[in-house]
Amino acid sequence: MGIKVEFNPDLALRNISEFKNGNRKIEECIPESLEEGKTYPFLKCDQRNYWLYGAIPLIETKGNEILSRPKAKIILLEATHFAVDNVTYTKGFYKVIEVFKDDDIHFECFDPVGTRK
Repeated sequence: MGIKVEFNPDLALRNISEFKNGNRKIEECIPESLEEGKTYPFLKCDQRNYWLYGAIPLIETKGNEILSRPKAKIILLEATHFAVDNVTYTKGFYKVIEVFKDDDIHFECFDPVGTRK
């Protein structure tokens, strides 16, 4: 028996409509109005590992690995694993560094554009 762990290079959350329709908790969704400098909670099913030493993209997922382009540049402040009724979750907090309002490319692999040497 092994330990199932997923490594995520980004934070993929659902559209806020999933919360409004009663399908998801609010922490599982991208807030309706993302604000630079503000900290938000997140919740993901399963045990996930994230990069904690720099910026990563915040993206929207529709499930089944259907992902959007980055919506924002964020820094994860905390990621904690816990279990409820034999289901593992990851929760934490992220801080929004920059909100993207265009379709430009903002990341090269996992690095914000302009940071590679």
